[in-house]
Amino acid sequence: MSTLTALARAQAFAEARAQPLATVRHLHLHERPLILIPYAMAGEANAPLAAMVGTDRDNPRLLVVAQPRNRDDRFAFAAELAAILIGYVDSFTGQTEAVAVDRGRDVRYRFTDAPQLWVPNPGGVDFLKLFGRSTRFRTTEGEYAVPASVPLLGRWLTFFASSAEMAGSSLLLNGVQALSSHWATGQSGAEDAQLAALMGWLAPPPGMTVFEAAAAAEDPSLTPPAGPATDPSFDNHILAPLLSSASPAVSELSAALRGQLLPTWDLLWRALDLLRTLPVAGRVAGRWDSDRDAYSAFVQHLEEGGPPQPRRDGAVAAAARLSRLENAATRYAVQRAFDDPLVMAEYRLSGAAFAGEVTLAKADRIDDTGKRPVLRPRIMVVTTEPVGVAAGAVLTSPSRPSQKAKVISVTRLDASAASKSEVLLELSGGMGRKMVAEPGSVPEVGERLLLTTLSEAYRPGGAFPEPDQTPWTHGGPPVPFSVSDLPDASLPDPSLPGPSLPDPSPPGAFLQDPDQ
Repeated sequence: MSTLTALARAQAFAEARAQPLATVRHLHLHERPLILIPYAMAGEANAPLAAMVGTDRDNPRLLVVAQPRNRDDRFAFAAELAAILIGYVDSFTGQTEAVAVDRGRDVRYRFTDAPQLWVPNPGGVDFLKLFGRSTRFRTTEGEYAVPASVPLLGRWLTFFASSAEMAGSSLLLNGVQALSSHWATGQSGAEDAQLAALMGWLAPPPGMTVFEAAAAAEDPSLTPPAGPATDPSFDNHILAPLLSSASPAVSELSAALRGQLLPTWDLLWRALDLLRTLPVAGRVAGRWDSDRDAYSAFVQHLEEGGPPQPRRDGAVAAAARLSRLENAATRYAVQRAFDDPLVMAEYRLSGAAFAGEVTLAKADRIDDTGKRPVLRPRIMVVTTEPVGVAAGAVLTSPSRPSQKAKVISVTRLDASAASKSEVLLELSGGMGRKMVAEPGSVPEVGERLLLTTLSEAYRPGGAFPEPDQTPWTHGGPPVPFSVSDLPDASLPDPSLPGPSLPDPSPPGAFLQDPDQ
């Protein structure tokens, strides 16, 4: 937990009101999202029990597994879910747009929109991931055949679950994480993991305080769990009697499960309403473009008859994926800070960013110490904030992200606690190709400037070997082995006497006085 987040939580508790952690919304909100609330049966490994799903707030669709222990009932549920989800994702394949690539020398096409799924919490994401794994390899022929839509559902669920691991992606979102990244409450992180308790702080019901709303959310008889885990009391007293027979009464089971799922359905839609009150961040559109690229590529992969995702990645594929995840996390953190002054404040507090006023500027300075003269303006920035950088560091300003500012020197003007610092910077890039800087590209005297060690500069992916070039321990080809490769050595002859050993100590020797 960061310093400012801890402060916001303490302030939220003191004021009995949630505190903002962001001034803008850092995720894309679709106009027609698909809400999916899964329930799993307790005691059965990822066995689906029910799901409430749909895009219409006033008309949710309830899917129920009549007998979760019955394989045919589970895959009938999967086929019903596939009809809804695949129909939804296919509805975005109507229109495409051309995108320039290779510096305008070529074009590629992507869909103008993409689907977006919402689940209540991270547990819902994990459920979809495991359910996708259990369905995408099912056969459509033979004794244990399933409908053709079931393995396709598994591949789509795996695609969405994989995208949820990518920082900044908005293809699969969960309500708890989306809300927690924009507001801080006065309760613990474990309590925030419950959607009802979190919404009790953000939007308590009329006539209730946030503490009363959070307390009510802890009572499963008033607010059922958001899933996938169910309430044990509900399992023992309602669900178990209904499932005790081989053919349960579906109408009674559906009514009971609807009562459990409907409150979460309403809560999740209210969470989306709350997020829509925030203005969207400037770099969200670019990340949604990347989501549309990923969606378009996966649709093309399916149309070309590509294989399903593997059960587990090989060594090279796993390393490459980890590199992509790390780069995405770094890029997302930088973009959030550049878009949001409240997020950037954390970096200013640690000295990784500072704001100051430009007091000197020489926009026409030429550096002729190299092979050819280059334009290298210098500016002086005075700040009262902590400066945690040294000479030689390269800084960036969110207002001029393509321009680099190299620290030439940092001078403390006095030794008081509120002392000022002078930072001399040399600028490069973002000023045009001429020996004269373009108007506005060099900060002017009196301009308020924010500088940080964060950078949106392109981060190339790691260089990884081909799978057949890796050691056999990582999936590569086995190394040929021959006895002749062993070093020359003669084994001892068991018929010959071995080396002599010292006589053992006489009995009781350890009891003797060592001084005697």
